[in-house]
Amino acid sequence: MNDQETIARFIFLRSQGWSFNRIAVELQLSKPTLIKWGCQHQFEIANLRATETEALAERVFRQRHERWEVLARQLKRIEEEIEKRDLEEIPASRLHGIAAALRAEINRETGHVHFSETCKQIPHEEFVFDREEWEV
Repeated sequence: MNDQETIARFIFLRSQGWSFNRIAVELQLSKPTLIKWGCQHQFEIANLRATETEALAERVFRQRHERWEVLARQLKRIEEEIEKRDLEEIPASRLHGIAAALRAEINRETGHVHFSETCKQIPHEEFVFDREEWEV
């Protein structure tokens, strides 16, 4: 393998969760070299890992928008039922708890949007992981 193929393989293996020790044996490279590459290619590794995680989630779970729709329908039904009840009843307090749990689930589902980008002005040795967050 040439250097670019080796680096690409390294990025793939790190995105799969392989340790530096395991990769060092697999690629027959020194651990310090791999650690240096890990710093230099941290954005590619993180983005590949996120892409693969998203693909796995799509195969295992419903599509994100479908999960949101299900949660929204459940929350709407609970809130409609709360409106029908006397708030002093115990079952109503239970419904409030369910509604709060559904809101928390919706917040986890919609969460923060994260983007990563390589900054060309910074030398490779000084790369740091930076994340921009937007509230949705």
